[in-house]
Amino acid sequence: MKYNLSEITEVIKNRRSIAPEKFSSRQVHREQIELLLNNAIWAPSHGMTQPWRFKVFMGDGRKRIAEFLPELYKTKTTPESFKQAKFDKMSQRPMLASAVIAICMERDPALKIAEIEEVEAVACAVQNIHLTCTAYGLAGFWATPALIYTKEMNTFLSLGENDKCLGLFYVGYTNEEWPKSHRKPIEYVSEWISE
Repeated sequence: MKYNLSEITEVIKNRRSIAPEKFSSRQVHREQIELLLNNAIWAPSHGMTQPWRFKVFMGDGRKRIAEFLPELYKTKTTPESFKQAKFDKMSQRPMLASAVIAICMERDPALKIAEIEEVEAVACAVQNIHLTCTAYGLAGFWATPALIYTKEMNTFLSLGENDKCLGLFYVGYTNEEWPKSHRKPIEYVSEWISE
């Protein structure tokens, strides 16, 4: 066997989404974030378009997104639908994380690959980030509030007309015990066709 399959399996099985509200004050270093991104770019992409793009907010840069998101929510929400708790969460979450990575997709200018395939490639890159977080002992959380799909978000992130923000990935250290989880056995989710 070329690699230790049991260790790889354990990393995959131990991957968890841990919300920023459960992060400790311990800071993640830039070099760690660089390794997450270096592993992300080894995801598969149809036609080698490599559509993933990352905007990393660290240090005082987190304030930019902590101010932008709640204000965008306020302008896009009717007074009847506005929830103060949601506004507060958008303000606080970036400051609870060591880093917030805006996960973006840059379309190939020729549009030769279907958009869904570019989205799938970026999702694979995010899985690489998440698995690397797990191996490092870092908490990771991929958030996809509806606001990220707006023109205003594209403008904020300096994205092109055909590009998209596909989420915000929060990185930190958890202040709790690593969570447990389970999955349905493969018998419930697979069908084998042999003839």
